[in-house]
Amino acid sequence: MSSTTRLTVAQALVRFLSVQYTERDGLRHRLIAGTWGIFGHGNVAGVGQALLEAGEDAMPFHQGRNEQAMVHAAVGHARQLNRLSAQAVTTSIGPGATNLVTGAALATINRLPVLLLPGDYFATRAADPLLQQLEHPTEADVSVNDTLRPVSRYFDRIHRPEALIPAALQAMRVLADPAETGAVTLALPQDVQAEAYDWPEEFFAERVWRVRRPAPDPLELAEAVRAILGAARPLIVAGGGVHHSEAEEALKAFADATGIPVTSTQAGKGSLRHDHPADLGGIGHTGTAVADDLARTTDLVIGVGTRYSDFTTASGTLFQNPDVRFLNLNITSFDAHKLAARTVVCDARAGLEALTSALEGHRVNAAYEAEYRAGKERWEQVVTRAFEAADENAVPTQTQLLGALDAVVGDEDVVINAAGSLPGDLHKLWRARSPRQYHLEYGYSCMGYEIPAAIGVQQATPDTPVWALVGDGTYLMMPTELVTAVQEGLPINLVLIQNHGYASIGGLSESVGGERFGTAYRYRAADGTFSGAPLPVDLAANAASLGMDVLRAKTVRELREALATARASDRPTCVYVETDTATPTAPPAEAWWDVPVAETASREAAVAARTEYDRQSAARRTHL
Repeated sequence: MSSTTRLTVAQALVRFLSVQYTERDGLRHRLIAGTWGIFGHGNVAGVGQALLEAGEDAMPFHQGRNEQAMVHAAVGHARQLNRLSAQAVTTSIGPGATNLVTGAALATINRLPVLLLPGDYFATRAADPLLQQLEHPTEADVSVNDTLRPVSRYFDRIHRPEALIPAALQAMRVLADPAETGAVTLALPQDVQAEAYDWPEEFFAERVWRVRRPAPDPLELAEAVRAILGAARPLIVAGGGVHHSEAEEALKAFADATGIPVTSTQAGKGSLRHDHPADLGGIGHTGTAVADDLARTTDLVIGVGTRYSDFTTASGTLFQNPDVRFLNLNITSFDAHKLAARTVVCDARAGLEALTSALEGHRVNAAYEAEYRAGKERWEQVVTRAFEAADENAVPTQTQLLGALDAVVGDEDVVINAAGSLPGDLHKLWRARSPRQYHLEYGYSCMGYEIPAAIGVQQATPDTPVWALVGDGTYLMMPTELVTAVQEGLPINLVLIQNHGYASIGGLSESVGGERFGTAYRYRAADGTFSGAPLPVDLAANAASLGMDVLRAKTVRELREALATARASDRPTCVYVETDTATPTAPPAEAWWDVPVAETASREAAVAARTEYDRQSAARRTHL
């Protein structure tokens, strides 16, 4: 008869999580490297007590300020470590639990692992209703945690102690599975958390979850080789799966051998170094001119680890060659089959290595190679012009800010962004120097992601210089985790850009007939609109009040000096700059993005926008 140990459900869960590992290519990682938490009556006596009893060696604890932000930090950690390690997040019942939903959606959309442990109602109904409990008139077992079901890859509610065993094992399976991973939720009724049970010792044995690298099916591989051999103008679209698989060197070898050019999604940028002759930069609505020009004429799109968002396909208008076909390498069958593609369902590294071997001796036409290299050279001149400032004493534009940062960072630095006008400028212009330098969360494009994600990246790789780039709109959404960075002594660098409103949405609003309505941070004018003087908000003072060292920069020269000082600091540091929004320096969009425009309107701007919308949408294709 096997021996048992008597523990509460929460104590057993923490002990179980402390001995879970992943392993890939012989390298082992803790699957759950730590737990973020904010405590309330729904988890303080359960998971909170269990974490205290386990101690920091068994389960490191991180104190957060906002539940959504804690999930973002965990996601940043997981992405930096190529999904091989995750973190858990515990919350109380009620608003703490519902605050998880946005972070969970972000994790699942981006295929990144995070374990969510929200408190829940009493399973025994001994106290019913309890504080913060949702009462549903026809479904008594529904709680606010059910909002997490559609944004979780696995969900279970632990009504009895013994139910934890299969649920915990399933949770680990999903977190460690590269084809299934995302947010995983174990809802924990608070009375069950504190209930004791005799647990079999085998439950606490060390487990290693091997992260597989499935090889391509021979028939699928043969079809892929035929497709590539028959293509005159093949083009690679590298997605985030290249990074998650650590397939960057395999992609480089494939491009070196075949001469096939490489474009990248927001998640895939950095798959090749920016100065590799086959790297053409971003593709799609925020892509480079050379990448999008080739996309319009390519006859074979080779998608590697991408889910083909509308930004990548320019809302179905980008790939215009009547004979274009798609070949997708993806570990997830769901993504591999998109756009009626030929599929190679496999690990990205394994698939690229197999293709390189099978295509030995094959190379694209020399004229095609010369064409895209010339286009790359022309685009590099565009980047240089956008980055350079004629007057070092002038107020910097946003692209000149990126140029100043480009001059300061090293290959090992990580630059994080998620929302606003920066993603477009970064995707088109940033010169990625290493696989993890470019960290854009653009699956959910969630304002407020950057600061907590920077903390997660810093925790995952402590010696890495990390930059969180945020505008004033994003900063005001969620600056709270700056306190966490100060508390933990994490030397993240915050670049805080003041442009007095939602600059990105303001520009989009103008282009679709919205006339920048409701997008400026200004006083109300006499006509009732927000078109008065800018608000006298001092965000730099706010960052300083949260414990950051703050450097204010007014000119290009001061900005460059402040960025260099921040990078050299061992303290959390904010570089605050107000940018010139009147001088256009960013290249225009090279491809369309579908944001539906009012079909009937009386205002001239909307009527004109609808005419342009009808013209652009006529180019949309369904690829069969």
